[in-house]
Amino acid sequence: MTQAIIDAHHHIWHQRDLPWLMGPMQPRIFGPYEAIRRDYLIDEFRSDLEGTGVAKSVYVQANWAKERFEAETAWVQKIADETGWPHAIVGYADFLVDDVRPQLDALAKYPLTRGVRMQLHWHENEMFRFAPRPDLMNDPVFRRNIAYLPRYGFSFDLQVFTSQMSGAAKLAADNPAVTFILQHAGMLEDLSDDGCARWRAGMVELAARPNVYSKLSGFGTFVHRNDPDLISGIVKDTVELFGASRCLFGSNFPIEKLWTGYGDLIQAHRGAVNHLSPSQQADIFWNTAERVYRIAA
Repeated sequence: MTQAIIDAHHHIWHQRDLPWLMGPMQPRIFGPYEAIRRDYLIDEFRSDLEGTGVAKSVYVQANWAKERFEAETAWVQKIADETGWPHAIVGYADFLVDDVRPQLDALAKYPLTRGVRMQLHWHENEMFRFAPRPDLMNDPVFRRNIAYLPRYGFSFDLQVFTSQMSGAAKLAADNPAVTFILQHAGMLEDLSDDGCARWRAGMVELAARPNVYSKLSGFGTFVHRNDPDLISGIVKDTVELFGASRCLFGSNFPIEKLWTGYGDLIQAHRGAVNHLSPSQQADIFWNTAERVYRIAA
């Protein structure tokens, strides 16, 4: 079994920079969040992962105010310069502006920037909804802007629900030079037989695109617990479709900290892959993240 792990998805934050942590409590996709309604800084993150085998990490944008997109990446780069953590940054850019290149130019100034995320997930349930409509990825402006990413060598962290997967697969097919990293293995929220079947059909479409990778993370989002059986089922199906070399582990901390500890989360994910070969496990926990996020050895 692989001994070293890259956490390919975590957040650190100052409460003052996150509107969703300020003011009245607002409903969130992951439920009540009083326990993380505070600063979550790199020292606490590193304390959380002590003894788990995690040796490197990737920071993914945490929804600062849009106009402060560069300030977020600049702050995380400063933290990395001071502490050596994290080892790569996924920033935010608005792909609905007329020309996203000035934003990408700004992010490219920071050595650890490896990609961007603009959350596209839309759901009929308003509490699960983030994007204003389900088809943003079909917007001509969005499509024109996404095509600029290869010029910067940036990946795109793709966050969609099952109903959006066909559109996401087409987006990936139309942009073969862009590496798309599917967030949370497609965010399976409907655990009924029909819901799981529709999710798997969408994952089949996405897996058919060689430039799409799947992040194994965030599986407690809708059940609000660390469920090893659920994790094992999603991981098994995802790895079967994408292959281990296109799957990567992420903790989604501190969100998952609402219901579990980092050690228990790692244990559940290790259990989910213990039937795989050591080389496949190494891909999931290290090699894939190192490759797609271009993390220095």
